[in-house]
Amino acid sequence: MGERFMRLMVFFDLPVNTKKRRKEYADFRKALINDGFVMLQYSVYVRLTRNHDDAKKHLKIVESHLPQAGSVRAMIVTEKQYTQMKILCGQALKDEHFLDTKDLIEV
Repeated sequence: MGERFMRLMVFFDLPVNTKKRRKEYADFRKALINDGFVMLQYSVYVRLTRNHDDAKKHLKIVESHLPQAGSVRAMIVTEKQYTQMKILCGQALKDEHFLDTKDLIEV
């Protein structure tokens, strides 16, 4: 059976009203980027994974970096569902690209 590529999406709204909270925000964002997430929109990051188990592994990594305050949500969707996403207003960011399975690297 072939691999079923998935996308792990992380949505967050974190307070930045104090120096400590700004650092927590920056640390959380850096942890996402270091784990291979790319920004889809402000406070929405996405990562391509090989399968559902791989997505759950990366979700645990996200959970290990959660800040003390704010709201963080995650959703796992299939690659097919993800590619059906429609931009309703505005346009794709210049550096946004839909990764292909060939973009996966071994970790």
